Amino acid sequence: MTPFLPALILGSALVPGIITFFLPEERVRLRNALNLGGALVKLGLVVFLVAEVNRGRIYETSFDLVPGLPMVLRLDALGLLFVTLSTVLWLLTTVYAIGYFGRRRNLSRFFGFFSLCVFSTTGIAFSGTLVTLFFFYELLTLATWPLVVHWGDAASIRAGRRYLVYTMSGSAVLLFAIVWLESTVGPVEFTVPAEMAAMQDWTARGILVLLVAGLGVKAALVGLHRWLPAAMVAPAPVSALLHAVAVVKAGAFGIVRIVYDVYGIELVHELSMTLPLALAASATILFGSLMALGQRQLKPLLAYSTVSQVSYILLGAALFSPYATIGGLVHLVHQGLMKITLFFCAGVFDERAGIHDIDELDGIGARMPWTSVAFTIGALGMIGLPPIAGFVSKWYLGLGGVGAGHEWVVAVLAASSLLNCAYFLPVLTRIWFRAPGPHAAAAKREVPAALVVPPAITAAAALAAGLFAAFAYSPLGWATLIVGREYTP
Repeated sequence: MTPFLPALILGSALVPGIITFFLPEERVRLRNALNLGGALVKLGLVVFLVAEVNRGRIYETSFDLVPGLPMVLRLDALGLLFVTLSTVLWLLTTVYAIGYFGRRRNLSRFFGFFSLCVFSTTGIAFSGTLVTLFFFYELLTLATWPLVVHWGDAASIRAGRRYLVYTMSGSAVLLFAIVWLESTVGPVEFTVPAEMAAMQDWTARGILVLLVAGLGVKAALVGLHRWLPAAMVAPAPVSALLHAVAVVKAGAFGIVRIVYDVYGIELVHELSMTLPLALAASATILFGSLMALGQRQLKPLLAYSTVSQVSYILLGAALFSPYATIGGLVHLVHQGLMKITLFFCAGVFDERAGIHDIDELDGIGARMPWTSVAFTIGALGMIGLPPIAGFVSKWYLGLGGVGAGHEWVVAVLAASSLLNCAYFLPVLTRIWFRAPGPHAAAAKREVPAALVVPPAITAAAALAAGLFAAFAYSPLGWATLIVGREYTP
């Protein structure tokens, strides 16, 4: 084991962020160099780690946050899947944010908290214990709130208030559940499921429900989701970060850890909790899609799409089937690539054409072809059209549902895809098959490149993840490695 590498990767996000806070606004080149440099250093380290972890290496270190409270950083194959996603998308989002903001005000504050957000997300991926996970989970809340309220207007402040009410309430529930669990079974590490043989079944079920509920706020489970559409008043780079890299993924990732590394899927099955979790995920999938149907603005439509799509991850974690687990884990990456593409494109439409409402998209494809093609790939991937990445996720989830004896899962996936068609295809029709409207006629050119290249790359990556899914180092190949190494007896 090599203990310093997790700390070094965390430092690649933390150090640039701290320095950025103290930079004068006019030091634009230095600020951009720090943030891009940190992202590139982290990417280089992660590329090295992919090969090492594939060979079975484990990287772990620990330290006392306060005496008697150890913090454990441990990088395994599941953590590296999440870290790789956040690293690649951090770099692209940084490039995009530089192009999006230009020379607007308060950018040292923005990029400082942006780096802290990535630092917190990386810490969640590296967490080796429940306490460590909770620490970084809370830090993520504090780091993202200033990003949500960045514009400083009344709508942003209201959205930020709702975000704090929801996430802090969820954190209180999560902390209570952790204290209850650890007071019963002792400190919980993610190397092996906790020893719960002496715990009564109702106690184990109650703690599991509280843990999932606390994490389910950030994962935007139905009933706990209302903060997410409200947060769409934030700048486009923040929306992309919330939906594809950080907050919702942190909640989903945490639930996967609870199900597989705290309880163990066998115990969850024995407690008869796999079906309720799968039903909650399925309800969220259908609810999010139904709500997206009624949206007139583009970003809220994408927000409710996220509510739906993230629960594919939870559905895969809940089903007692290796194929379903693979489908859920790979969707952690696939959804990130597709959704960040869509939010990047929404930001370009807004910045270069002033488009907010769906009916303002008429004919924009002819005026902004690169952005429109990228948006189309992301939308068709969400629908599940082969060979884009979303099809691979849904295929494995369907196989997993049948393998677990829950054929109704296929019906949920089919209904979700039909609803995806119902709200994405009219958008694509307006983009490509309507006569140019006033916004298309007045749209500016697709520049700077910093705005257009990132969505082109993520759209290409979403397509490549489907086309080359059989490769060992593809997202599907890595998810298969995780399940075979960690979660299959």
